[in-house]
Amino acid sequence: MSSWKSLLLRLGEKCPEYAGNADFKDQIEACFSVVRREIEHSGDDVFPFLLQCAEQLPHKIPLYGTLIGLLNLENEEFVRKLVEKAQINLQDALETGQCNRIRILMRFLTVLMCSKVIQPSALVVVFESLLSSAATTVDEEKGIPSWQARADFYITCILSCLPWGGAELVEQVPEEIERVMVGVEAYLSIRRRVSDAGVSVFEDIEETDNAVNEKDFLEDLWSRVQDLSNRGWKLDSVPRPHLSFEAQLVAGKSHDLSPVSCPEQPGPPGALSGISFGRQKHEAELKYPQRIRRLNIFPSNKTEDLQPIDRFVVEEYLLDVLFFLNGCRKECAAYMVGLPVPFRYEYLMAETIFSQLLLLPQPPFRPIYYTLVIIDLCKALPGAFPAVIAGAVRALFDKIADLDMECRTRLILWFSHHLSNFQFIWPWEEWAYVLDLPKWAPQRVFVQEVLEREVRLSYWDKIKQSIENAPALEELLPPRGGPQFKYSAEDGTDPTERALSLELKDMVKGRKTVREMISWVEQNVFPAHGFDITLRIVVQTLLDIGSKSFTHLITVLERYGQVIAKMCTDDDQQVKLITEVSSYWQNNAQMTAIAIDRMMSYRLISNLAIVRWVFSSLNRDQFHVSDSPWEILRNAVSKTYNRISDLRKEISSLERSVVLAEGAASRAREELESAESKLSIIDGEPVLGENPVRIKRLKSYAEKAKEEEVSVRESLEAKEALLARAVDEIEALFVSLYKSFLTALAEPLHDASRDGTLRRSGHADDMTIDLEDSAVMELDKDDGRPKKSHPNGSRERNGYNLDEKQQWCLTTVGYLKAFTRQYASEIWQHIEKLDAEVLTEGTHPLVRKAIYCGLRRPLDE
Repeated sequence: MSSWKSLLLRLGEKCPEYAGNADFKDQIEACFSVVRREIEHSGDDVFPFLLQCAEQLPHKIPLYGTLIGLLNLENEEFVRKLVEKAQINLQDALETGQCNRIRILMRFLTVLMCSKVIQPSALVVVFESLLSSAATTVDEEKGIPSWQARADFYITCILSCLPWGGAELVEQVPEEIERVMVGVEAYLSIRRRVSDAGVSVFEDIEETDNAVNEKDFLEDLWSRVQDLSNRGWKLDSVPRPHLSFEAQLVAGKSHDLSPVSCPEQPGPPGALSGISFGRQKHEAELKYPQRIRRLNIFPSNKTEDLQPIDRFVVEEYLLDVLFFLNGCRKECAAYMVGLPVPFRYEYLMAETIFSQLLLLPQPPFRPIYYTLVIIDLCKALPGAFPAVIAGAVRALFDKIADLDMECRTRLILWFSHHLSNFQFIWPWEEWAYVLDLPKWAPQRVFVQEVLEREVRLSYWDKIKQSIENAPALEELLPPRGGPQFKYSAEDGTDPTERALSLELKDMVKGRKTVREMISWVEQNVFPAHGFDITLRIVVQTLLDIGSKSFTHLITVLERYGQVIAKMCTDDDQQVKLITEVSSYWQNNAQMTAIAIDRMMSYRLISNLAIVRWVFSSLNRDQFHVSDSPWEILRNAVSKTYNRISDLRKEISSLERSVVLAEGAASRAREELESAESKLSIIDGEPVLGENPVRIKRLKSYAEKAKEEEVSVRESLEAKEALLARAVDEIEALFVSLYKSFLTALAEPLHDASRDGTLRRSGHADDMTIDLEDSAVMELDKDDGRPKKSHPNGSRERNGYNLDEKQQWCLTTVGYLKAFTRQYASEIWQHIEKLDAEVLTEGTHPLVRKAIYCGLRRPLDE
C-alpha cells in the first residue's frame, strides 16, 4: 500500500506509520503534508480513497473532516469536488434506502461544517428536507403513516448528527437549528409511539404498564440530545480535533450544498385496511430497521459515569465498526478496543455485541460473526473482557426464564460454540443447583441444551471431563450410546425380520438396482409382513448401512432413497417413516435432525408430514424440556422458505436477463433490416442489400439472439410455474403449522391460564424482588463472578414457581411467536387465508397475541 494510503487509513491510531505518536494534532499535520503533495500528482486517486475512508471508518470522521478542512485552505477545487461527490452519494443513498450510508454521510457533512468546509445554513437545509419528508409521511391525511419507520429513521439521522456538530450549529446559526429542534419536537408529538412487543429480548407473556409507558428508541434519543443541549453541547466521546486548527480553518472557503430530495411516498395517501396497513408497516420496518435494542444486562453502576449521549455515541461507534469491518474480524476487534474515547467501555461493548447477537427479528449478520468477534476481543483484552463476558452470561442465565425463545436458542448456540474455543472451561459448579429444579425449569433446560451442543462440537468423554467440578451434571448430558439398530445380533427381535434385514444388506453390498430392491420388497416382504414391519426393515437397515458418517448417510439416500419413496407416498406413511428414523437415532438428536433434513431434501418426506410428526403425542411432552423437536421443525420450515426465496431471486435475475435478451435481439434485428434495405453495387449493378456475406452473418446473429430470448423466456416461465407451486406449498405449510399449534395448545391453555393469562402461581411479588436483586448484582473485577451467592431457595424464585403445564404453555406459545416473527414477510402474503381458517373467533387470546406480536400487528385490529 502506498505511504499516503497507509497514513490516511491509520489516521488516529498509535501505529508505525506515525512512529507510535498518538497525538491527533501531530498525526493530522503529518498526514496533511503528505496528502497535499500527492493531490498535485494523483488527485483522482486520493479523492475516492479519502471519501471511502470517511464512509467506512466513521468513528474517525472528525479526523478526516479536519484533514479536509486543511486541504480546503490549499486546494478549494479538490474539496469542492469531494463535497459534491459526498452529496451525490447521499442523494443516491436516500433514493435506494441505504440506511447506514445515509446516516454516515450526514455525519460526515456535519463534521465538514465544523471544519468550515460547508456552510452551516446549507446543512440545516438538509436537516429540514428530511424533517419535512418525515412530517408529511406520518400525517394522517396527506401521508402514509404505515411508513413511519422511514420517517423515524430520518429524524434519527438528524438527531444523531448533533453530538458531532450541535455546538457549532448553535453558535453559528442558532435560529435555524432551533427551528429544526422545534420541528423535531412537533414530529414527536404527532407520530405513534413504537412498541417493542414481539421483538423484545426479555418479554413476559403479559404486557405490563411499564412497557406501555416506556420511551421508544427515538424518544430516548431525543431525551439524550436534550440532556446534551442542557449541558452546553459538551461531551467526552466525540473528538474535536478541528479546534486545534480553528485559527487556520476559519480562513477557508465554505462550500454550499445543493438541495437534497427524499424519495416520494410509496403510495397514494388515504386510509388503509388493517391488513394493507400491516403489510406496508412490515415492509417499511424491514427497509428501515431499528439499529439496536438495548439489553441493559449489567448493573447501572458499570456505566453510570457516562453521560446519556456518550452511551449513544459509543454504541454508534461499535455498531459502525461491526458493520463496516464484518469481512475482517481481527481488524474489527482491534478497532473496537481502540475507539477515540477517554473512558473504559468494556461493559457497554459487551452489551452492544449481545444486543446484536440477540436482535429480533434477526441480527444484521449471521450469529457466527458475533461469536468470532467476541473470541477475538477476549484474546485482545485477556485481562478484562473474558470476565465481562462471563458476567454477561451469568446475568442472562439469571433472566433466562424471561428470555424470548428464539433468543434463548441463539444464546445456547453461541455459548456452546464460545466454550469450544476455550477448552470448554466454565465453572459448572455454580450451576449444579439446576439439578434440584424441575426438569422443565428454563435454567435446567439451558444447561442441558448447552451440554448437548458441546457434545456435537466435541465428543462425549471430553464434555464429561469438562464438568468434573460438577460431576452430578452428567445427568444432563445426552445419551452416550450410538444408533439403536433393531436387528443387531444381540437384539432379541424376530429372527425372520432379522434375516430379511441381512438379505437387504447383502443386496446393497451386491449393488443391486433400485428396481430390483423395490421388486424384492413388494414380492418377498410386504405381502407377508404388512406395511409397518416392511418399513421398519427397510429404514432400519438402510440407516444402519449409512450410520458410519454423514457421507455414508448421503450416499445411501442418494442410491436407495427411491425404495423408501415408493413405500411412503402419503403423509401418514411418511410420519411412520420419521418415527422409524427417530427410533434408530434416539440417542443422537443431531443425527435425527440431519437424517430427517436430508430426507426432506430428497423429497422422501414432506414438510406437512414433519409438522404432523413434531406435534404428535410422541413429541408434545418434549416441547418444554428439549429443543430437538423444535430444531427439526425449524429445519423443515426454513428449507421450505429458502426454496421459495431462491426461486424469487432466480426469477428476478431471469427477468433482468429477458430485458437484456430482448434488447440484444432487437438490436440484431434492426441491424439486419438496415443492412438489407441498403443499395449496394455488385458487378457494376445496383442490388438491394449489402454484401451477401455480411447479411448472412447478421441473419445468423439475429437468429441466435432470438433463440436466446426464447430460451430465457422459457426458463422464466418454468421458474414462475415452480414459484406458483412453491407458494401454494408454503401456504399449506403455514396453515398446517398454525392449526397444529392451536390444537396442541387448546386444552393445556384452558387448564393452565387464568383469566386469559399465564401467571407465576401467585408469587409475582417474590419474582419481582428477585429480578431486582439480579439487576444490582456486583461482578468481581477479576473473574466476573457474583460477589454474593444465591441460595437455592432464592434461585428457585427466579421464574421456577410455574407448574409443568404452565411452563409447557409458555414455551409452546413462545415458539409460536418466534416462528411467526421469523417468517412474517411470507406470512403477511397469506394473512387473509390464515385469518379465515386459523385466527377465528374461538382462538385463545394468548395464541392470538403471540401471532399478532410476531407480526407486530395491533391486537385491536
